[in-house]
Amino acid sequence: MPKPTKNATLFCIIASILAIVGILLGRKFDSVLISMFFLLPTIVYEIYRTEGDSTKYASRGLLVVFVAEIILIIFNVKFDLIQFFQTNTKYIQGYEIPLGDIKVVGPILMAVLSLLLVGRTRGVYTRWLAVIIIVTSLFIIYVLDPASFSKFIKIAIDQVMLMAGMN
Repeated sequence: MPKPTKNATLFCIIASILAIVGILLGRKFDSVLISMFFLLPTIVYEIYRTEGDSTKYASRGLLVVFVAEIILIIFNVKFDLIQFFQTNTKYIQGYEIPLGDIKVVGPILMAVLSLLLVGRTRGVYTRWLAVIIIVTSLFIIYVLDPASFSKFIKIAIDQVMLMAGMN
């Protein structure tokens, strides 16, 4: 049964404002944890809004990756996935994910899961929330590792071109 939409627009506007404030404060204080703190309400509301089986798994996966990412950042865990897997990228759910330091892979996975939500959901509010998560995840990737950000953007553009039949 579809979730009520009476206050959904207001909640999405608030989530958008929180994300913008989180990005601005995160940039000012050079802290992705601040940005992530402001993103949490968006992820929680995304979980509430999703209804389909695959979208429920994707939104819950967002929360799991989000919590893991916070732990990795707080404890400053360093682990090079390129050396571990002996490759620069991995295919996950049909998406090519660039590897590197484990802390950078978390927001990349969050962006990919959000792209999955944009593609598989019919709800305008769920898509809106997913876009907020994508934008914030891109900011987090950029702050953690600008080189990985460039790789991810290139792979994302290649993937979009491939899906559109332009490659």
